[in-house]
Amino acid sequence: MKATRLFYARNLLHTRTQCRGNSILSQEPSGPKMKTQIPGPKSKQFINDLEKTQNALSTIFVLDVDKSIGNYAVDIDGNVILDIYEQIASLALGYNHPAIQRVFQDSKNLSQLVNRPALGVHPTPQFIKQIDHTLLPIAPKGLEHVQPMMCGSCSNENAFKAIFMWYANKLRNGKAFTDEEMKSSMLNKPPGSPKLSLMSFEGAFHGRTFGALSCTHSKPIHKLDIPSFDWPIAPFPRYKYPLKENERENNKEDDRCLARLFYQYKSKQSPVAGVIVEPIQSEGGDYHGSPTFFQKLQKITKQNGAALLFDEVQTGLGATGKFWAYEHFNLPEAPDVVTFSKKFQTGGYFSKAEFQPKQPYRIFNTWMGEPSKLLVLDAVLKTVKAENLIESTRKTGDILLKGLEDISAKYSKLILNVRGRGTFCAFDMPDASVRDKFIGQMRNAGIQMGGCGDVSVRFRPALIFADRHAHIVLDKMNEVAKKF
Repeated sequence: MKATRLFYARNLLHTRTQCRGNSILSQEPSGPKMKTQIPGPKSKQFINDLEKTQNALSTIFVLDVDKSIGNYAVDIDGNVILDIYEQIASLALGYNHPAIQRVFQDSKNLSQLVNRPALGVHPTPQFIKQIDHTLLPIAPKGLEHVQPMMCGSCSNENAFKAIFMWYANKLRNGKAFTDEEMKSSMLNKPPGSPKLSLMSFEGAFHGRTFGALSCTHSKPIHKLDIPSFDWPIAPFPRYKYPLKENERENNKEDDRCLARLFYQYKSKQSPVAGVIVEPIQSEGGDYHGSPTFFQKLQKITKQNGAALLFDEVQTGLGATGKFWAYEHFNLPEAPDVVTFSKKFQTGGYFSKAEFQPKQPYRIFNTWMGEPSKLLVLDAVLKTVKAENLIESTRKTGDILLKGLEDISAKYSKLILNVRGRGTFCAFDMPDASVRDKFIGQMRNAGIQMGGCGDVSVRFRPALIFADRHAHIVLDKMNEVAKKF
C-alpha cells in the first residue's frame, strides 16, 4: 500500500512538474478523436466556397484554429488530430501557445502590432533592439550580419543577390560601376547583368520565386511552364539504409556526387558565384548528406572562389536536435550565408560581413522584415531556452527514430529507409500511390503527416512534441500498417 501511494505521489509530482515546464501540454486532449472522414462535410462545404475564387485543390481540411491546441489540430468538423506536420514545419510551439498569446495581449506591443513601417528607410528603435536582442544572439557562429525578410523564398532570393554582388565586386576589384555596366544592366545584358550562375542540387527545394525556382528540382509541378535560369545542377547523395550496414557504398556515393560537383564547376560557361544546399533535402524527399560530404563540399566551393549558402528555412530552430542543422557536420568554418524562415515566423539571412552591399537600395523592399513577427520569435526563443526544447527534441527524436526502425523491421516491405535527426524524421514507401494511401489512412486515424519527394513520408512536429506523442504516432502507425 505504501509503495502504491509513493508511486502515485511520484507520478503526480512528475505530471505537475511537466505541466509547469510546459503548460500547453496540460491543456491538450489525451489523444486523437475522429468524428468524420477527412475532409468532413463542413470542410467540403468550405472548400466548395473557396473554389469559387481560387484553386483549392491542395486543401486537405479546413482548420478550426480557435480550438486547436498544442500538438493537436482541430478541423471545422470537430476532428481532433495529432499534427506532426505543423503547418508545413512552421509552428515551433504548436497551436495557441500561451507565450505567443501573451505577445498579443501585452498593450506595450500594440504599436508594433498595428503599424508596419518601411524598415529600410524608417526603422524604429524597437526594431533595432530586436535585431540586437532577438536575431543576433541566434546568429550562426562567424556570421555577424543579418538581413530580415518575410518568407523563405524571398530570403533565398535576396541571399542570391547578395552573393552575386559580392562576386561581381571581387571581379571589379572593388572599383565603382562603369557607365557601360550601368547602361547595359538596363537592357539585361553584360557587363552590367553578368553571366554568372548559382549551383544547386538534384532534388533541392528553395522556393517558388524565379531565382529560387531555378534552384528547385523536387517536383515538375513546381516548375512547369515557367522560364528558368540555365544554372548548373549537381547530384546530391542518395544513401542506402541502414547507414552502418552500407558505409562503403555510401562513401562511394559521396565521392560520386563531389566528383560531379567539380565537373559542373568547369562545364558551364557562366562562372559559379555560389552554391546553395539544404542540410537535409526536405521537400525533395528528406535526403541526407554525411558530415564528410558537407565538409568536402565547403572545401571545393572555397577552392573555386564561390560562396556557400545553407538553406535552413525548414531545418533551422531545433528540429534536428541542434539549433542549426549544419552544426551536425563539424565544418571547419561557418558557411558564408544561412537563410531562415518557417519556425522563425519571419524570414531573412545571416551572412559574413563581406556579403553586405556597399550601396543603398541593393537589398531592399517595402517592409524589409516584420517587427510583430520578431516579437513572436522572441517569445518562441525564450520558451525554447527556458524549457530546454531542443534537447527534449533530440531525446524524443531518438524514441521516434527507434520506433520507426522497429516498425520497418516488422513491415519491411512497407516502411523503408528510416532516417532522421531529432524529430526531423522520414521513411520511404514502395511507390507514390502506396504512400498517399498510407498518409490518408493515418489522417483518418487521427495523425496528420506530410509527404515529400516521390515516395517519402516526413515528420515535422513542433518542438513541444514529447515522448507520449511519439508513442501515439507509433501505435497508430502499427495499427494502420497491420491492416494495410
